[in-house]
Order: sequence, then structure tokens, then C-alpha cells
Amino acid sequence: MIFVTLGSQKFQFNRLLQEVDRLLQAELITEPVFAQIGHSDYEPKHYPYKRFLDHDEFVEMEQKADIVITHGGTGAIIGAVKKGKKVIALPRLAKYGEHVDDHQRQIVKQFQELNFICGCETVDDLESAINTVRLSEYTAYKSQTKNIIDSIEQFIQ
Repeated sequence: MIFVTLGSQKFQFNRLLQEVDRLLQAELITEPVFAQIGHSDYEPKHYPYKRFLDHDEFVEMEQKADIVITHGGTGAIIGAVKKGKKVIALPRLAKYGEHVDDHQRQIVKQFQELNFICGCETVDDLESAINTVRLSEYTAYKSQTKNIIDSIEQFIQ
């Protein structure tokens, strides 16, 4: 299953939802898709969705998914990577009214350079990204919290 999650920020991300619809209609995506569409005003026609999911619903959908397609938000990316999901991240862009600036480009680029995710620069690349992520292996997430705490403790002492 593919889980599309767009977060809860008060911006639409219609172009991603529309491309997923197009790929499903053209049968270029064959597995089931479910989306959490947030504040987008485009309503998918070829897959089920909900505007917002409560915590339990979100966890359930993410657990069912083999692939998570998300915006370039740090929380959405890290949450899926921590659970061992294959992640495709597409940055929200200011020119489309999806965010106030283009900082998500840098976030997606950094996660891709670390081999945690498959970055997708434009919706035109989504089909290719889906095919790539199906066949690729990504670096497993390892928490650095203990190292950070140890460093702080050493500094304080």
C-alpha cells in the first residue's frame, strides 16, 4: 500500500494529489493508495482519503504502507524513516502557494544525500520515483539521541 501524507500545515498540496490520481487512472500505480490530504482543496477521485487522521489512524495507515509519499517536512520524513518505510518526499514550493518559501527543497536534498529517502523534485518525476523506491534499499535510521545527551553531559562536567 502507498500512504500519502501531507501534514497539517495550512497550505494545499494539490499538484501531488492530482499526480497520484493521474498515475492511478493510467494504472501506473497498481497498489492501493490512501491519503491524508490536510488543507488541500483537491479531492482525490481514484483513491480514498481523509483530511486529517487522529494519532491511531495515522499509525495504522503508516504501518500498512510499504511506501510513504510525503511533503518535505522533517517530521513526516523522520517519522516514516524511523518505522523503516520507503519514503518519497516532494518539496512544497512557494510559487504554487504550498508554503511561504522553498526550504523543503534543502530538507529533501539532505535526506536524499544521506540515503534515507528518494527525493522527488517535481510531480513529473513521481512515477519514476515510485519505480525507483520499489527496487532500492535505503539507510536505516539510527537515533543519535544518546550521543547528543552524552556530549552535553561531558560538556557540563
